Amino acid sequence: MRVRGFMSLVFAVPLAAAAAPFQDALKPAGIQAEHIHLLWEILLWTCTAVFIAVVGACGLALWRAPRATENTPADAAVSKEPERPLMRAVVISSAISIVGLVALAIASVLTDRALAMLPLNEGIAIQVTANQWWWDIKSDADQPSKMFTTANELHIPVGRPVIVQLDSRDVIHSFWVPNLHGKKDLIPGRTATIRFRADKPGIYRGQCAEFCGYQHAKMAFLVVAEPPDQYEKWVAAQRSSAQPPTTDGAKRGETVFMNSTCIMCHTVQGTLALGRLTLAAGTLANTRGNLAGWILDPQNVKPGANMPSHSFASEDLNALLDYLESLK
Repeated sequence: MRVRGFMSLVFAVPLAAAAAPFQDALKPAGIQAEHIHLLWEILLWTCTAVFIAVVGACGLALWRAPRATENTPADAAVSKEPERPLMRAVVISSAISIVGLVALAIASVLTDRALAMLPLNEGIAIQVTANQWWWDIKSDADQPSKMFTTANELHIPVGRPVIVQLDSRDVIHSFWVPNLHGKKDLIPGRTATIRFRADKPGIYRGQCAEFCGYQHAKMAFLVVAEPPDQYEKWVAAQRSSAQPPTTDGAKRGETVFMNSTCIMCHTVQGTLALGRLTLAAGTLANTRGNLAGWILDPQNVKPGANMPSHSFASEDLNALLDYLESLK
């Protein structure tokens, strides 16, 4: 396939579609997100009741208001009479409002305490560093000898707490996986921590929730929650060395990789080094055509990204793709 064919395939796919599942704060998949969802429901139904009461009171007032015509004489006597029923209604409604606001404040405090009381037994330490516009993720960050690095994809075992240390390398970002927890800002020079647990296996989309520059909207990541046995297999694969290529095309692709500018920014760490589900921080699904287009012209996919464009002959590009796909 010629390079032109690769490019037409890439840009026929909507950039933001199908690269990652939808994020949904209304479908909690962890205990932290459930606490937040419960608080949201309390606020929603309380505010709905208040809205209905206010609209109803306004409608009742309009319906009971005295009617007059342009020929009706002015009557100033009514303004001098105390309106006891009205005063009573105002006092009662004010008291109900105060009680409601206090109840909401208590619910908010209790939710905050519940979020802080997540048991951390057998917790996994992960370090996430935000960059314009991608995520650098180091797993087993508390064990330097076992630590390994991925990008834009965070794998965790179901049922075990995760302690994520958050840093930013450039500007303010915000770490947000609504299915699992709320938002947490990453401020340059200041380390923050967020703790959560996935109780259901699945793939959950995360997003930078703080405007951080030109490609803020395309700074997504995935949290892959797996059963413990599958997670351990993934970790073992990440820590192992990549298998040498076996086909002629893949061998040629390895040569292209090692003799190009690719090695200035990318390393082949484990057997799943290129096994990620998306490219360009959740912008594209990781398919052969998308990968080719991203290698050749990343600025067309994600303008402002630090990755430069590359010019490969069609044969070299095919060989490079063969090599990268052999690493899965």
